[in-house]
Amino acid sequence: MGAHLITGAGSGIGAAVAERLTARGEQLWLTARDAGRAKELRERFPGSRTLVGDLAEPERLSWAFGHQELPVELDSLLHIAGVVELGPVGDLTVKVWQHTLAVNTVAPAELTRLLLPSLRAARGHVVFVNSGAGLRANGDWSAYAASKFGLRALADSLREEEHGNGVRVTTVYPGRTATPMQQKVHAQEGRDYDPGAWIDPESVATAVVTALDLPRDAEITDITVRPGR
Repeated sequence: MGAHLITGAGSGIGAAVAERLTARGEQLWLTARDAGRAKELRERFPGSRTLVGDLAEPERLSWAFGHQELPVELDSLLHIAGVVELGPVGDLTVKVWQHTLAVNTVAPAELTRLLLPSLRAARGHVVFVNSGAGLRANGDWSAYAASKFGLRALADSLREEEHGNGVRVTTVYPGRTATPMQQKVHAQEGRDYDPGAWIDPESVATAVVTALDLPRDAEITDITVRPGR
C-alpha cells in the first residue's frame, strides 16, 4: 500500500483519482483549504488523512504544514487542483493574475519543495495535471495559460533535478474535461454546457494511474489526453 497526496480531491479529476486509489487500498493524504473542508473529505474518503492549507496563499503553506504531521514517505504527489478566470489581457486585473498564478503554479512549487524529502525517501512520483492550455494559449486564456506554461516549466526542471534521486515526474495535459471547472468556463464563454461532449474525469484518472503504475525501469514524462467525441 502506497501513500499519495492529492490536491483538488473534492471534485472532478481529483475526486476520480482519489476514488480509484481508495478502491485499491492506498493511503490518501488530501489537502483542504480549511478544517470544515478537511472533515468533508475525510468523510467522503474513509481512512484518508488531511492537510489544511490554502493553495491561494502559498506563502503560508510552510507555516501551516509546520503545525501538522506530514507523511514520512510519499509514493506520489498529485497536483490536480486549479482555478480559471477568462478574459482579455486588457480586462484582467492584477488580482486575477496573482490568484491564478498562486493556485496553479506557485502552490504546486511550494508543495513540492515541502514534500521533496518524503518523495525522495520513497523514490516517489510527482504528477502535474496541466491542461491543453499549457501547450497553446488562445485569446481570453492568457492568465490561465501562463500559469499552466509555468507549471510545465516547473515539471520539466524538477524532472531533471530529481532524476538522480529516483523521483519520477509526469505532466498530464487533458483537453476539455467534464468537471465543475469546465462548467464555469462555459458560463464565462456564454455557452451551454453539455458534459457528455467532453472527456470523462475517469479517463484522465486512468492516465494518471497508468503513469503511477508504470514499472520502475521507465518513466512517462508527458501524456496528452484529447476528447474522443
